[in-house]
Amino acid sequence: MPPIVESGMKKIGFLSFGHWTPSPHSQTRSAADSLLQAIDLAVAAEELGADGAYFRVHHFARQQASPFPLLAAIGARTSRIEIGTGVIDMRYENPLYMAEDAGAADLISGGRLQLGLSRGSPEQVIDGWKYFGHRPAPGQSDADMARAHTETLLDVLKGEGIAEPNPNPMFANPPGKLRIEPHSAGLRDRIWWGSGSNATATWAAGLGMNLQSSTLKDDESGEPLHVQQRKQIEAYHEAWRAAGHTRRPRVSVSRSIFALTDDRDRAYFGQNRDSEDQIGYIDAHTRSIFGRSYAAEPDVLVKQLAGDEAVAAADTLLLTVPNQLGVAYNTHVIESILTHVAPELGWR
Repeated sequence: MPPIVESGMKKIGFLSFGHWTPSPHSQTRSAADSLLQAIDLAVAAEELGADGAYFRVHHFARQQASPFPLLAAIGARTSRIEIGTGVIDMRYENPLYMAEDAGAADLISGGRLQLGLSRGSPEQVIDGWKYFGHRPAPGQSDADMARAHTETLLDVLKGEGIAEPNPNPMFANPPGKLRIEPHSAGLRDRIWWGSGSNATATWAAGLGMNLQSSTLKDDESGEPLHVQQRKQIEAYHEAWRAAGHTRRPRVSVSRSIFALTDDRDRAYFGQNRDSEDQIGYIDAHTRSIFGRSYAAEPDVLVKQLAGDEAVAAADTLLLTVPNQLGVAYNTHVIESILTHVAPELGWR
């Protein structure tokens, strides 16, 4: 396999958390608003020439929760843009039922699904996965359970038979064991792992998953986030080569980037011009580094982003969008990056 060297060209998509609140200050005041506006934004992003529409999944929260109806609807309304998640918390998932949902959404979209999975982050409730009927096996942690669910999903997405057929079925069966249906060929190669550490990035590489690295990562060296992420990506590529995979992997990073081109931009994000990485704890034991936001005039953004080592190392950039500001404004946010920033950096 040739060395993995990224060109300057990048796929650029958006990542939405799908927040909604009944506040009069929000453009997204209900779950219906969040879902329908997500479809409209994906359609608008495709028309602008963006490459992806991705959605974060959170349970017990006023955010996107069940992604497959949304992804299928977007797939039916669009023809080119990638549709995906960033990420689905695998502690909550039945992997076989998930394989059915994912297969259906991928077939509806014509093979455009890019499915981001992860162990998940702290949620709105304590051990929320237990309400979904899941508990770690004896000796397992909830993270172990998430990885076990993921490995089962990867196995069934291969499309091999796993279940003994009924000798007296209602309908005729093909010979041999039966597989999960509907099966979408190629989906197994479009599974991503949202990694918050170097160790899980190399684990994902070993299993042949693509890599998603967000704006939050375990602080493993005290260096700026973009440097730690670049090293994480390098470790991932090294593990991918060592595993002997024959296809070329993909890597995405997420960033909050706002080009200040008009008074709305300056009012909403002008105060973030001097944003810096932040250190915090996502649980009692995990020190994490939270990435800065980028907000500046386009020419300044170009200089700042040129120094982001992780963005340079990735082939895909996901722009986190403030979905509660509405479809029209978020379309403007995406268009500003595609028009004023991406060409100057050689991403287009």
